Amino acid sequence: MEYKQRDWPEWLATVEFAVNNKVHSATRMSLFMENYRREIRMGVDIRRKGKIEKVTEFVERIRRVQKEAGVALRKVQDEMRKQTDRRRREVEEWKKGEKVILSTKNLVFKERPTKN
Repeated sequence: MEYKQRDWPEWLATVEFAVNNKVHSATRMSLFMENYRREIRMGVDIRRKGKIEKVTEFVERIRRVQKEAGVALRKVQDEMRKQTDRRRREVEEWKKGEKVILSTKNLVFKERPTKN
């Protein structure tokens, strides 16, 4: 890879392959597996051997895989929501005209504020 990274178009296909071949932590399968229900072959001979699937069977298989992935993602989403809600509390709402105290401890001003 070039030091100044001007050669990224040459690496794009490799990066895409690596991303699509990585196992996702939520679904526990790669994008290749989710979309095609098989891992991509990395051998020299990429010709497919055997019978070609019927289109309807292929589409049904893909739908099943996508449904499985959706269920896994919803499960992870629910678990994340539960973990987040454990620390969540009701927020206090202020109305116009109410006075509040503001700490300036972590505020950065361009000019030094005057003390009243």
